[in-house]
Amino acid sequence: MTRIFEQLLAQRGLSEDFLHPRYEDLFDPFLMQGVKEAVERIEQARQNGEKIIIYGDYDADGVTSSTVCRDALEHYGCNNVEIMLPNRFKDGYGLNKPAVAEIEERGATLVITVDCGSGSGEVIQALSELGIDTIVTDHHEIPKMPKDAVAVINPKRSGEKYGLNMAGVGVAFTLARALNKKKNNGATCDGQEKWLLDMVAIGTVCDSMVLREENRIMVHYGMVVLGKTRRRGVQELARVAGCSLSDVNTHAIGFQLGPRINAAGRMKSADVALELMLTNSRSDAVRLADELNELNRARRQAQDDAVREVNDDFDGDSVIVACGDWHEGVVGIIAGRLSEIYRRPAFALTRLDDGTLKGSGRSFGEFSLANALQACPDGLLLSGGGHAGACGLSMEGERLDDFKKQMNDYYRSLGLRNQERFLRQESDIALKDLSELDLVLFDEIQQLEPFGVGNEEPIFEFSGRVVSTRVLKEKHLSLMVSDGENEIRLIGFYVPDEWRTVENGDFVKVQFTLTRNEWRGRVSLEGAIISLEEIEQM
Repeated sequence: MTRIFEQLLAQRGLSEDFLHPRYEDLFDPFLMQGVKEAVERIEQARQNGEKIIIYGDYDADGVTSSTVCRDALEHYGCNNVEIMLPNRFKDGYGLNKPAVAEIEERGATLVITVDCGSGSGEVIQALSELGIDTIVTDHHEIPKMPKDAVAVINPKRSGEKYGLNMAGVGVAFTLARALNKKKNNGATCDGQEKWLLDMVAIGTVCDSMVLREENRIMVHYGMVVLGKTRRRGVQELARVAGCSLSDVNTHAIGFQLGPRINAAGRMKSADVALELMLTNSRSDAVRLADELNELNRARRQAQDDAVREVNDDFDGDSVIVACGDWHEGVVGIIAGRLSEIYRRPAFALTRLDDGTLKGSGRSFGEFSLANALQACPDGLLLSGGGHAGACGLSMEGERLDDFKKQMNDYYRSLGLRNQERFLRQESDIALKDLSELDLVLFDEIQQLEPFGVGNEEPIFEFSGRVVSTRVLKEKHLSLMVSDGENEIRLIGFYVPDEWRTVENGDFVKVQFTLTRNEWRGRVSLEGAIISLEEIEQM
């Protein structure tokens, strides 16, 4: 074990056991509240041949949760199962009242929610009055326990022993493990449910869950299953995303596979992504994957166009409030990108056909969007809500300037200072030189995968001289930095304008993660730039 890797393990308080997760260490699914009642009701539905409707969500977690639940029910012997996903633009998030009539019309007697349902007590009550039972599987906050549900499985339930929050797909997988255990008369699971872990890995990573404990185990084995996945849709999704499933990592899941799944719900309908996950037809998988890729391209283009439009009009406000004729499905991404670029809270709103404005906000640090919206005077907003870092809102079109003034006045009233400190990423290792960076260290670091929230990829910091620099396609950057004896190539994608002004001979302080590059059979160690700043000569 290299000295640097030993230092990393010590700093993070990790033992060698962390490097080798064991599937057998997952908790007994029947120990989670609500699981026993859910399995009993599903068993009843199986025996009676009842129609079951899975009700999901339109993002990657919702799509993968729905897939896991459908596959688990069918493996258990439930042969009359359908999936309903809400439409972001018509239905909004979660189990909603208009869905009640459709569920009744489809003849269902049992609804299983995935990645939603904790705040849908009134809808669940309406279903119950029609003789339709509901099982809730979810991971969101529970504003009020839905008392008419026959079972509620949610890590955030009061009294739940398992405090680590899972994604919706992790909760669905917990139910799947329980069903498999029941099918085997309480004996050890036969392992069939492990084939669902490809979906669990995608949904968990894309929903930014803490990758420790159960989540780490599920994603670790999920990446193994992704390398062997039988799903034609996932194979074709990897093709259009340009990633290899044989050595997939969390970065590929989060930045290549996930955005394409999410693009369906953002730009059209999540049904496209769901169909891709479920299809057994190679030709359909090719067609659907190509469609998702095109939707993602359109999403990225809409996002980039909006950001350029805002760049032209940015006036230096403490809080960005931007409005344009943008696709409703991408306003959240636009707000996030603006906050990232300008390093301040941002709102992005689009004009609807009726003249109202609808949008999203993104923030960080000590500026809470939830508090900011609550501070708005009566009548300014038509609707609004969320949490500290993200929110949704709507208002009359003529109130845009009032809202912009209100947000900036509120920001100034807080007297906040140095909010950018919340955006700085701390380095794990400050290097005196580059001599200990090699492929052996890189391979050791890969044992820490899966990387993500709570187990971030190690960041190295180094100050040295630039010996070569090249701007690629006017938006990317390639640098070679040296300590006088050793060199490493560093790559940055879509870098800020000021990074591209660095010249040969400049001294820089740079943060980076290690990457492996293979070109024409030659393997080399490189770095992915996290931050870059020019410094005085050392």
